[in-house]
Amino acid sequence: MNDLTTHPTTAQKLGAELLGTFWLVLGGCGTAVLAGDVVGPGGIAAAFGLTVLTGAYAFGPVSGGHFNPAVTVGLAAAKRFGWRDAPGYVVAQVVGATVAAALLLGIANGKDGFSATASGFASNGFGDRSPDGYGFWAVVITEIVLTAFFVLVILGASSKRAAAGFSGVAIGLALTLIHLISIPVSNTSVNPARSLGVAWFAGGDALAQVWVFIAAPVIGAAVAGLTHAFLLGDEE
Repeated sequence: MNDLTTHPTTAQKLGAELLGTFWLVLGGCGTAVLAGDVVGPGGIAAAFGLTVLTGAYAFGPVSGGHFNPAVTVGLAAAKRFGWRDAPGYVVAQVVGATVAAALLLGIANGKDGFSATASGFASNGFGDRSPDGYGFWAVVITEIVLTAFFVLVILGASSKRAAAGFSGVAIGLALTLIHLISIPVSNTSVNPARSLGVAWFAGGDALAQVWVFIAAPVIGAAVAGLTHAFLLGDEE
C-alpha cells in the first residue's frame, strides 16, 4: 500500500485537489446559494473559511491543499511548487469546482422557482453584477490585492519557521476575512476555479465577466509568490 504521508502518487495528489476544490465550492458557494438569505455575508464568509480549514487537514497532507489555481501559481512563483505539476493541479481544481457546482445546481433546482441565471448562482461580477455595484477597477484592485495577501499568508503559515500544525487555521481565517471584506465588492473570488465552476451555470453575463476573476487572482498570486522572499525572507 502506498504511504500517503511520504509518497503520494500523482493520481492521489490530483484526486486530493479535486476533492478539496469540490468541498470548497460545495461548502462556500452552497452556503451562498442555499442559505445566504439566512446566514448573510458573515455566514457565507465563515463557510468559505471552514471549507479551506477542514480541507487543508483532510487533503493537504496528500496534495499540499491548494484548491485554487491562483494558489498553485503563487506557490510555483515562490519556488515552493514545481511549474511542471501546475497544469494538472489546475485542471483537477476546475473539474472539482465544476462538479460541485453541478451538484449544487441539482439541489437548488429542487426549490420551485429557482433560477441560476436570475439568482446569480454565487457567481462573481462587476458593475451591475457586483453585489453593491462596484465598478471594474474597484473589483480588479480588490481581487489582486486580496489574493496577494492570501498567498502571502499561505506562504508564511506553511513555512518551516511557522508553528507546526496551525497553517490550516491561519489560512481558513484569512479566507474568512477576505470574504468579509470583498463579498459586497465582487462576491469574492480570489480563486479562478471557484469562479469558473459556478459561472458555467449562471448564464452568459457571468461567463462574459469571469475572465476578470481568472486574471486578477493569478496576477495577485504571482506578485505575492515572486516578492515573498524579498519582502519577508524565506528559509525554505
